[in-house]
Amino acid sequence: MQLRAAVELATARLSTGPHPDRARPDAELLLLHLMGKNRAWLLAHAEEEFGGCTALRYASLVDRRLTGDPIQHITGEAEFFGLPFRVTRDVLIPRPETEHLVERTIQLLPLFPEPRIVDVGTGSGAIAIALAHEWPRAAITAIDTSSAALELARLNAKRIGFSGRVRFLLGDLLEPVASERFDFVVSNPPYVPEADRPSLSVEVRDFEPALALFAGKDGLDVYRRLIPDAAKVIRPGGFLLLEIGFGQAEAVSGLFKAGGFEQIEGTRDLQGITRVLCGQLNESQSPTRQA
Repeated sequence: MQLRAAVELATARLSTGPHPDRARPDAELLLLHLMGKNRAWLLAHAEEEFGGCTALRYASLVDRRLTGDPIQHITGEAEFFGLPFRVTRDVLIPRPETEHLVERTIQLLPLFPEPRIVDVGTGSGAIAIALAHEWPRAAITAIDTSSAALELARLNAKRIGFSGRVRFLLGDLLEPVASERFDFVVSNPPYVPEADRPSLSVEVRDFEPALALFAGKDGLDVYRRLIPDAAKVIRPGGFLLLEIGFGQAEAVSGLFKAGGFEQIEGTRDLQGITRVLCGQLNESQSPTRQA
């Protein structure tokens, strides 16, 4: 069998799976991952013979994709902010929507000569490492409650070349840094309501960690804990930036206001959905904070 025919056969099989619209690109991507090549190579070598153990391994990868296993888990890598991150089932796969959180933070960083940033629920380390890459003068801390996720984040920092730029801490939300002060608290926390579980795609519902997805009946449980805690560690004039779910802007804005944050602004994605909320701490409403 030629490579071209192998891709066509895999495409036909994947067209019967959970994502038929992505059958062809997924078939090509899986083959290129297996071969360690790029698409230009595939176009130039489409007539080459393909079989034996390599063909069996390719069929196995296609089988995994047919079950809904995400492409990023099969290849072991996802791109975020132009950087390559290792991903496993212990962490959320970094998504383009979260890049809006990084972009909005970068816009505010010039306000502080040497900003101190803490990334809460770092997962693969995508947000923290992307910020370290974009802003060399920043001192960055990354926290996660999962030791497996934190180990992967450390590995990503080492692979990308930022192991000395990010401090990784194990713990719940901001507990590990409760006595410290920061200019920025950033987070992509769990925000999916439990009731939405059945409506999620198979690759999200069955292959990504529930701990990083679901946050109670209305999806706001983590925000209710994180926002007031953030007000205790943010310095005067500092910022809280959070990714939020569809339709949550009004409710989370209310939590920002109750926590003493002002100048609350939303950032919309390309579909016009508010994905990020940013607020600046109102010093007068936080008399117990230390500078």
